[in-house]
Amino acid sequence: MADCEFGLSPAALQALNFDVEGIGTPTLDSPLRGVQFVEDDERVAYFTDPRPNQELLAKGLPPPAFVAAGPRRRLYHDAAWTRAAIVTCGGLCPGINDVIKALVNTLHFTYGVDNIFGIPYGYRGLAPKYGHKPVELSPDVVDTIPENGGSILGSSRGEQSTEEIVRTLDRLNINILFTIGGDGTQRGAGDIVAVAKAHGLTLSVVGIPKTIDNDLSFMERTFGFETAIYAAAPVIGCAHMEAKGAYNGVGLVRLMGRDSGFIAAHASLANSVVNICLIPEVPFELEGPKGFLPALERRLAEKHHAVVVVAEGAGQELFANQPVEKDLSGNILNQDIGVFLRDRIHAYLKQRGIEHSMKYFDPSYLIRSVPARGTDAVFCLHLAQQAVHAAMAGLTNLVVGYWHGHFVYVPIALATCERRRIDPRGQLWQSVLQVTRQEDIWAPQA
Repeated sequence: MADCEFGLSPAALQALNFDVEGIGTPTLDSPLRGVQFVEDDERVAYFTDPRPNQELLAKGLPPPAFVAAGPRRRLYHDAAWTRAAIVTCGGLCPGINDVIKALVNTLHFTYGVDNIFGIPYGYRGLAPKYGHKPVELSPDVVDTIPENGGSILGSSRGEQSTEEIVRTLDRLNINILFTIGGDGTQRGAGDIVAVAKAHGLTLSVVGIPKTIDNDLSFMERTFGFETAIYAAAPVIGCAHMEAKGAYNGVGLVRLMGRDSGFIAAHASLANSVVNICLIPEVPFELEGPKGFLPALERRLAEKHHAVVVVAEGAGQELFANQPVEKDLSGNILNQDIGVFLRDRIHAYLKQRGIEHSMKYFDPSYLIRSVPARGTDAVFCLHLAQQAVHAAMAGLTNLVVGYWHGHFVYVPIALATCERRRIDPRGQLWQSVLQVTRQEDIWAPQA
């Protein structure tokens, strides 16, 4: 926790390094005309509340602030000699193809870069033993790819040799690498930066945060999250109709959220038919005076139907005796809380002699595979543009972030220090409790 945003005092945050690295002195004039350039010393304050900033200034300390994103007056990379590569890693997420298209178009049309390559199947595409060849990308190739979900480049999980990755990039004469992925992907990007520097290579590595769970630190929003909320709505609506269509009907919906419950919480707020929301940040018991099952029973006794939304990482404390398994990226594989609750709800109500109808919905892969929608697609475009501006200026070892309405550059070390999580005392979770009114049945007044 010592290096992360959670629970830190203003002074502790001030001590963190918000600066971003560069690979050299930019000496080339930008080809952009009629734009508002961002100066190198422009910052976006971490705190919007003036009081912490005043506290730090009174102690002679500069308030923590991010480097502002945007086009620079001077560039490091010459477009004529630039060879850029794009890699997509980890699970699928709405908007990946939007980001790829925007990267290609910004490189080509804005800066005049013609040599752009897609790396197939994540970091394994940079390991020769897999035999994957780079794909040439152009505005024509990417023209219609946002119409589909997924990634035109494919993706993969699992660690690859960083030394081997850097050697491959060197052989391909790649001097800009865009990494589209979550915390594991960006940690890998940071390792690539370190090894490239050790070999004396001038490589700009810029990350675009891809995590549908919205759980990267030091950024308010990641692409795909908003579309996930849209896509969850009809599923929750169907669960509600099924629940109301039968006496003591229960509609149970399992949504994504391995360590953070942002999708479950926001989907519950966006769909006011949800009666109980369960997230990883708030442990719960199954039975007993404060148990989930008695609370559900009280809900059915009162209204004869219930809609329950559970994040995939919720209730993992109920599986304490189960063996721990990990995926190829080293992430702990959660036990299936959705199926577990489905079976336990049915068994509990049956044992109590309560007539009921249980309907279970798990739309996880449906949600993560759809195209980005509306303002989420626009957000993908902006992230990609800011990533290209950073790379062409020779910045590296950063992730493009969004903070208080501004695009910023976040050092990879900050963005990946710990997964961002819901504060149970914060406004978001308190809003969920107010909308669902689940505390009324969970801890009824005597």
